[in-house]
Amino acid sequence: MEKLAKMTKTEFEQKHDNGKYVLFFTADWCPDCQFIKPVMPEIEAEFSDFKFLLVDRDENIDFCQEMFVMGIPSFIVYVGGKEKDRFVNKDRKTKEEVEAFLNNVE
Repeated sequence: MEKLAKMTKTEFEQKHDNGKYVLFFTADWCPDCQFIKPVMPEIEAEFSDFKFLLVDRDENIDFCQEMFVMGIPSFIVYVGGKEKDRFVNKDRKTKEEVEAFLNNVE
């Protein structure tokens, strides 16, 4: 999974205006993030029509604030440079919950 460079929301939307992206908001110190990380390669393989981008919360704190991501791990889907859906809260997420979320993205 590619790690997103430090940028603003506007810069992200301009740079990623084509394609389908899943932003995975995480941090090394977050136990719930560490819980989901081992299954992320399986989720990426299952949803190969999306490009997954890891957003380190500590390195991209301004971006997280602009995106109103206050809890991690969280997921935001972008299609064609626009936010399509989000699974954002402070709760631990299971592989099944992330898959259900991605299956329901329109």
